[in-house]
Amino acid sequence: MKNITELLGTEYPIIQGAMAKIAMHQLVGAVSEAGGLGVIASGGMSPEQLREEIRLVREMTDKPFGVNLMLMMERCDELVDVVIETGVKIVTTGAGTPKRFMPKLKEAGVIVMPVVPNVKLAKKMEELGVDAVIAEGMEAGGHIGEVSTFPLVAAVTKAVNIPVIAAGGISDGRGVMAAFALGAKGVQMGTVYLASEECPISQAYKDKVVESIETSTVVTGRKFGAPVRTIRNQMTDTYLKLEEGHVERDELEKLTIGSLWKAVKEGDVENGSLMAGQVMGNIERIRSVQEIQDDIIKEIQEMTLDVL
Repeated sequence: MKNITELLGTEYPIIQGAMAKIAMHQLVGAVSEAGGLGVIASGGMSPEQLREEIRLVREMTDKPFGVNLMLMMERCDELVDVVIETGVKIVTTGAGTPKRFMPKLKEAGVIVMPVVPNVKLAKKMEELGVDAVIAEGMEAGGHIGEVSTFPLVAAVTKAVNIPVIAAGGISDGRGVMAAFALGAKGVQMGTVYLASEECPISQAYKDKVVESIETSTVVTGRKFGAPVRTIRNQMTDTYLKLEEGHVERDELEKLTIGSLWKAVKEGDVENGSLMAGQVMGNIERIRSVQEIQDDIIKEIQEMTLDVL
């Protein structure tokens, strides 16, 4: 079984999570240039926008980077074509199965790595012929499953014979070492990059990540089978109160329309959707992407475990 660095051609076994409207060229290029794998979040993009983001990343770095595909998007076929036409060789996927795109992607030599929330889906992805799976625990920010990272990664690594990347609740060298101890070959991180200089979100959003602790997040959307982890604020309090009642899904969705944009661009930390994971409690300051990744590697190199 290949190591993730061998598979992806990166210096470090670190993948940046594809955070919607956040994982743009500014962050993606910085992560790849610093030795990890930056991943463009194509969700909500037109083919033209994705093509431009790919161009801008290539202006920043000549190192490998990837594109995330939200498979339920109406224009996903066109985004797949852009990936292939522009020569991007790494794809992560979410919100569905990549089955119908696999022949085209594999013919183009694209490495495919779906995000999975359980063993059953990990096995299905292996049967499809994907190159690796990203096992993401419920500690993560944004859309989540119902199994936490430790039991999920331990189970998936035993169940499949392809590389497993651990995601959810990882922000430092200790988390990386824990993931490898469970059998993972690499890690995916998102929340830690929110507190980076290069991340294209509002300063208020970044400050909220640094100020928050491990208990600062809540999960909305469980009632209708679409759980999302965000930092608690006025909007989530209202949402949870309505969710407890007999409010229809459409009514709840009205509350969240444009909420991510409010957080990312407008810095509205009370009415915006501040997607972030529980690992915020380990994030104490804003750093450059280079410093974040250098700190992780240094911590791993210095770590000695005296457990017996």
